[in-house]
Amino acid sequence: MKKTKIPIANYLDRVPARPDRILWSDDEKGIVTLEIENKGVANRIAQFLLRKPKVSYIHLDENGSFVWKQIDGQKSIADMGPAVEERFGEASHPLYERLAKFFEILDSYGFVEWKK
Repeated sequence: MKKTKIPIANYLDRVPARPDRILWSDDEKGIVTLEIENKGVANRIAQFLLRKPKVSYIHLDENGSFVWKQIDGQKSIADMGPAVEERFGEASHPLYERLAKFFEILDSYGFVEWKK
């Protein structure tokens, strides 16, 4: 089943939330690490046969870490834009296209949930 691409304007109105099942931490520099438990039959087989880890650690970059901490289940992606622009200035541009792409990637891996 192919996912339909949501237009950027509509995507920015979406309100992301961090799933309870994803543990995360940040270090002294503010870099976020997501802890993803590898569940399911295929993962269990890979863990046994190929010595794959039970938990994967996803290290976000500075921008991704800042945005991750903005996710509160209340703010839309568009609402996060001004804080990102204030923090990173011109380096954040094209701002909303980058935010939309970041959340599209998080969504594709199931790292965010969407509030209605």
